[in-house]
Amino acid sequence: MIQAYKEYWKNITVMDARATRSQYWWPQVANYLVLFLYSWLTNLSRYYDFSTESVKELNIRVLIFLVLSFLIWLANFTVRARRLHDTNKSNWWILLYIIPILGPIIMFVLLILPSKPFSRWTINQSELS
Repeated sequence: MIQAYKEYWKNITVMDARATRSQYWWPQVANYLVLFLYSWLTNLSRYYDFSTESVKELNIRVLIFLVLSFLIWLANFTVRARRLHDTNKSNWWILLYIIPILGPIIMFVLLILPSKPFSRWTINQSELS
C-alpha cells in the first residue's frame, strides 16, 4: 500500500503508462482517509459564526483543504488514465464522468476490470524512474 501511494504522488503528471488495480485502489483508500482525518482534526464541519474573527482561521483551513483536494484530483485524473491503459482503453473514456449518474457507474466498472497483459501501453508506473 505504501509503495503504491508513493508511486501515486511520484507519477502525478504521467499519463502514458499503466497502473494495476492495487496501484489504483490503495491510493484511493489512503486519500479518503487523509481527507477525512484532515476534516475531522480541523473541525471543518462544525458551525461557525461568520461575524467573528474565527472566519480568518476558517479561511486558512478551507484554503488548505481546497489545495489538498485539487492535488488529489489531479493525481486521481492521471492514475485513472494509467488504470484505463492497463485495461487497454484510451484516456478519453474518462469523459464518461460527464454523463450524470450512469457515467461514474460505468467508470467504476472499467476501473475494476482485470489487467490485460498485452496492451498498447507497455510501461507500468513502477518501472518509471
